[in-house]
Amino acid sequence: MTLQTTGTERPAAVQRVTGVRQYEAWQLGELPPVEEVRPGLWSIPVPMPRNPLRYVLVYALALDDGLALIDVGWDAEESWRALVDGVRQTGHDITEVRYAAITHLHPDHFGLAPRLRAVSGAALAMHAADATLLGHHTPDDTERNEAGWARQLTRLGAPRTVIEADPVSLVRFGAGESVDIVLEDGARLDLPGWDLRAIWTPGHTAGHLCFADDSRGVLLSGDHMLPRISPNISTIPGELVDPLHRYLHSLHATAALPEHEVLPAHEYRFSGVAARARGLLEHHEERFAEILADVAAHPESTAWEVTERVTWSRPFDTMTPRLHRLAVRETDAHLLVLADRGAVRLLAGDPDRWIVDTPTESARP
Repeated sequence: MTLQTTGTERPAAVQRVTGVRQYEAWQLGELPPVEEVRPGLWSIPVPMPRNPLRYVLVYALALDDGLALIDVGWDAEESWRALVDGVRQTGHDITEVRYAAITHLHPDHFGLAPRLRAVSGAALAMHAADATLLGHHTPDDTERNEAGWARQLTRLGAPRTVIEADPVSLVRFGAGESVDIVLEDGARLDLPGWDLRAIWTPGHTAGHLCFADDSRGVLLSGDHMLPRISPNISTIPGELVDPLHRYLHSLHATAALPEHEVLPAHEYRFSGVAARARGLLEHHEERFAEILADVAAHPESTAWEVTERVTWSRPFDTMTPRLHRLAVRETDAHLLVLADRGAVRLLAGDPDRWIVDTPTESARP
């Protein structure tokens, strides 16, 4: 469920790398330092053990009576220690965190939220679409979810090793618990001294949020917009029906935002909001073309067969079954958009197969 580099990596169409120390640390494979990027606004790297993304960037905002956080990090002892230490470097204690706004439900962003709330009493804020999915689940609920995921992967033609791979489990609320604050598109965060507004950017998840402060010229982009890679956009049962369509729409909206410095959840800060949005849109158009050409060359292919043949950021046969699961769901998301465009057509079956959708003789002028 976490972001993975399963998409094609490419030079980002950005104007300028602004997080120079973060960039240098990324190149060296090191953890970047805690940095004050604006007065009273710090970036805190929180490690993600055994993950190629290495860390998530948590942002801390100074309040009159403590701190607010944007995202909180992965649920691991190493991550918790890094968050506590990073907060200490801002001149505060972890018990002084009053508020935490979560960009989206993935474990590297939400994972430590229950522990943070238990220690500090921080109010938690999210979009309703993601908060709902983090509700308490019984073992029966979990079993039903896993059965639904298995049915989907079977329909996509995935092999048994992928279907049976252990999923990354979401960290959930306890029974009867939920968020304290539901953030809607355009909502202003109740943080005195700050002018943060929530921007709903569905795609990577149903409730993904970015946060902009126009007075300080920053866009906290979560996983919606990263400097170097495209976030994984996957079809997942019970979530967005057409996630890539929603993501592309979100990118078009992002391209119209003011040219703020982008503070992403991974890697390093950069400038050029519109340029990066255009670069991501171009990446997906190239991906559509590659997948369409593959279906044309191999009619009646399953999503899995297409996934095996198209290019990835690393050799496909070196990926873990978990990454294979993300990859085939990402291919499925692209095929759905191509079908919406009338370029391919689904042949429903067990598994489903795809062909190029050529007009019939009667439909031609």
